Amino acid sequence: MNSTRQGTFRTIIAASLIACGSPEPKLLQGEALKDPESCRQCHASHVDEWSGSMHAYAGDDPVFMALNARGQRDTNGALGDFCVKCHAPVALRTGATKDGTNLAELPSYLRGVTCYFCHSVEAVEGSHNNPLTLADDGVLRAAIRDPVDNPAHASAYSPLLDRDTRESASLCGSCHDIVTPGGAHIERTFSEWQASQFGNGTSALLTCGNCHMPGKKAPAADFDGVKVREVHAHDWPAVDVALTPFPNQDAQRNAVAKALSQTVVGQLCVSPPLADVRIDVLLENAFAGHAFPSGAASDRRVWAELTAYKSDVAIFESGVVTAGQSVTELDDPNLLLFGDRTFDAGGKETHLFWETASYESNLLLPKPDPNHRFTKTYVLPLKSGIPDRVRLVVRIQPIGLDVLAEVIASGDLDPSVAESIPTFEVIRLEWQAQDGYGCVPKDAFAP
Repeated sequence: MNSTRQGTFRTIIAASLIACGSPEPKLLQGEALKDPESCRQCHASHVDEWSGSMHAYAGDDPVFMALNARGQRDTNGALGDFCVKCHAPVALRTGATKDGTNLAELPSYLRGVTCYFCHSVEAVEGSHNNPLTLADDGVLRAAIRDPVDNPAHASAYSPLLDRDTRESASLCGSCHDIVTPGGAHIERTFSEWQASQFGNGTSALLTCGNCHMPGKKAPAADFDGVKVREVHAHDWPAVDVALTPFPNQDAQRNAVAKALSQTVVGQLCVSPPLADVRIDVLLENAFAGHAFPSGAASDRRVWAELTAYKSDVAIFESGVVTAGQSVTELDDPNLLLFGDRTFDAGGKETHLFWETASYESNLLLPKPDPNHRFTKTYVLPLKSGIPDRVRLVVRIQPIGLDVLAEVIASGDLDPSVAESIPTFEVIRLEWQAQDGYGCVPKDAFAP
């Protein structure tokens, strides 16, 4: 935002503060109420966190822009608001866009999932594709039951914004479950959570916010009379990251890496060689309240890289890719790959969601589903040698390079974006013969 516009918002806030002593203080309205820069005046830490989040990036994400552009072209505009209703909902609801193709021309406060959008929700009218109803009363809702009066906006408590209520999961989840125009349920994070031990009542309730918005004690706003409360982080680390220059980019990637490393539990076991050498890989979706991977699981690439060494020479490899190579290009009969495969109405595999009519899944589902734990056995013929060291690395890419290749080839995405796709380590384990045959770690799955 330019300095002139920032000055305008400071003037608005200042005028509101001056009016605070009057019976009817002048509250923020219109553009000022919708712009996160207005929020920054009193909620600087929250806006700083949001500014580096994927919610803020949603309307600028080049992959979203490329897929939307191609989808509109391929469907002759029939795709309509399917993408933009989630990636820039305020722009859509104010009439500033109809299909998202002009987002680059719109002011920043209309792009992305903004403070105003979430804190104005008054009802959830469905389970997928952003069925949220916004109030137009200027009241911003939150988890605070006794909000302090302020000159910027009216405030109210809402269970939809309270991470300790089941209702809050419906607000988050209904934007994170997506059903295509062809009827395929291609993103199922909310329904996965509902079936998990955290959402189905078989364990303590843990909502989306409990995991993705950790709390701390602090004032909710920089304003006289505001109490110290439990406030919540607004950066929502998960798996996706900004692929072009963006605020807090290093912090975002570090937070994502940390979150991913605390999700899946693994164990690597090597048995004494008999007819062959047997290596077992055990993986458990221990701590996610949804599947792993989740969200756009047909775009995610999660795989196991297993390498057996003898005297530092690799005698067996699976899942090893070179820089810039898609894991799906490997001719590897042992490849362990997790994700969804999507198909069009004719049964042909497709990466384009507007063509998708069905899917097949290979995911680590959340507890208590029996498929939350997975075992794969690798067999090494004795003629290859007996390894003295075996290394397992489970990796994840937020978006597969093969997916990006399609929109790069069609001219909708700059090839440099593919070079920005990170590969995160979920698990790294190593067995060494000097420690004896068995499992590393020995008690990975102990209760």
